[in-house]
Amino acid sequence: MKAIRVHDRDAGIDGLMLEDAPYPHAAENDVIVKVHAAGFTPGELGWPGTWTDRAGRDRTPTIPGHEVSGEVVELGLGTTGLTVGQRVYGLTDWTRDGTLAEYVAVEARNLAPLPATVDHVQAAALPIAGLTAWQALFDHGRLQVGQTVLIHGAGGGVGSVAVQLAREAGARVIGTGRERDRKTVLDLGADAFVDLAAERFEDAGQVDLVLDVIGGEVLERSAAVVRPGGTLVAVAAPPKATPPGVRAVFFVVEPNRDQLAELARRVHQGRLRPLVGGVYPLSATRQAFREKTGTPGKVVIQVADS
Repeated sequence: MKAIRVHDRDAGIDGLMLEDAPYPHAAENDVIVKVHAAGFTPGELGWPGTWTDRAGRDRTPTIPGHEVSGEVVELGLGTTGLTVGQRVYGLTDWTRDGTLAEYVAVEARNLAPLPATVDHVQAAALPIAGLTAWQALFDHGRLQVGQTVLIHGAGGGVGSVAVQLAREAGARVIGTGRERDRKTVLDLGADAFVDLAAERFEDAGQVDLVLDVIGGEVLERSAAVVRPGGTLVAVAAPPKATPPGVRAVFFVVEPNRDQLAELARRVHQGRLRPLVGGVYPLSATRQAFREKTGTPGKVVIQVADS
């Protein structure tokens, strides 16, 4: 099969090579997915799991990418819950070869059925963004009807999904980002938008929950706007000291089939719209990793025609 592989961890984006790679092996409880579209995280070439397995052993050359939408073509021994020919999407293991390839081996439990009405490119933009937003708002943030949530980076992949989920949950939503994102974020349902380059989000008042995907100074300033009893949830870096009565949570997204299924159902019903920021063929993966055009949403690699 064809795949994007990296042989040298110091090579960075220039090390992304389109080349022949072995067809993946379906271990117990795995499926082999024919990849129609794949997502990636630009910083994943710096993750330890990109280069080593769970035992810490080197696994180069490595195939990056951890979001997939495609079709099941093979079942591993003992695999249940999915069938050959089924449309699926999901999140793959951080320490195994990824989805920037024509085929990928995935634990079946990390995949959910994909309705025929949901396009593969759209679906590939959803696993990390959707699961991160869901787990941040509901599992860790405990968002309730009538509360106010401040979402930093509301025009990005995670933030745009979080805006929609929070709005539908009955929360008042304040989004932040760059001015170019204002219309997009408000169209997705935010009640207010703060341009981080020209305005202070502190002036928007106290909130019950902050979801931060930016880190740095924005994260450091965010704890002060959380009401006592509220929560600061961060995914870019652990929060530092917080005022008394304010919970601080840092987490790494986890695969969850039930949540994936719920997200896909919402897309099918028109209640959730993943933002796709750009679509590239597998051969243009280097360009996709370098994309800095400022287009809101998630960059997706289209591997096969749907």
